[in-house]
Amino acid sequence: MSLKQLRWTVLILLIALARPAGIPAADQTDYFGSLQKRLIQDRFSAQRISALYQHPSVAFETRGVSLYFIHQESKLNYDQFLEPGPIQRAKTYMVDHQPALIQAEQAFGVHRYVITAILLVETRLGTYVGNRLVLNTFSSMAALADPAVRGAVWNEVAGTTHLTKARFNAKADQKARWAYDELKAFLAFTRAENIDPHTVVGSYAGAMGYCQFLPSNALKLARDGNGDGRIDLFNHADAIMSVASYLNRHGWHSGITREKAYKSVYHYNHSKYYVNTVLRIVDALKG
Repeated sequence: MSLKQLRWTVLILLIALARPAGIPAADQTDYFGSLQKRLIQDRFSAQRISALYQHPSVAFETRGVSLYFIHQESKLNYDQFLEPGPIQRAKTYMVDHQPALIQAEQAFGVHRYVITAILLVETRLGTYVGNRLVLNTFSSMAALADPAVRGAVWNEVAGTTHLTKARFNAKADQKARWAYDELKAFLAFTRAENIDPHTVVGSYAGAMGYCQFLPSNALKLARDGNGDGRIDLFNHADAIMSVASYLNRHGWHSGITREKAYKSVYHYNHSKYYVNTVLRIVDALKG
């Protein structure tokens, strides 16, 4: 063995010994194995599931998962949407998409101002929809039900979260159950709308489209706004109609009081900061 080869051998051994205990090498961890078995047990086609997870775009999102444990809603800067630039862009959007907004208003009684305000805050009117594959997001979080996967993730995020290991495990249990239900809804929605699951991107939380719907809401409340017979949440007319459908389902109606409007928007995002911002945008658009 040459001196150069010896040095490389020693370096590799040092790296291996430096790996914290409990973190498996990437090729030793079957992150989605148990998840696939669960999906098949829940009557998803074994052939479809196998093909789905063999796709080269499928990967475990350690970074995305970690955001669930460090994200804080109060730190988001919603006030940026009340600046003159975003408000003007929202007014222009209302002109450009007036027919779709009027149609949604007539169908569900939800005013065009609040629909536009929500789309502004959610995705800057469809210009920022996130870049994480929704399939990877929910698969990664749902996989935390597997103790081996959860242990590997804990060792990756332990230094970046305020949670103790016990609290991490409790939250991981909760999030894994939620994500598994959302994953099943996502697979059902993409199948119903003939969408390739490997092409749908969204936020770190798996919200998708211009209106940032979770898959469970997409299944129940998304609507076809342009009359083409399918639902595409990356289409403005469909997104507009879907926001109106969602708010109507949660109490919005023509002539709604501000107090009830507040409660309706709160269903969209359980944050008082978010709701107050949306309603202030509505006031600015009316002004």
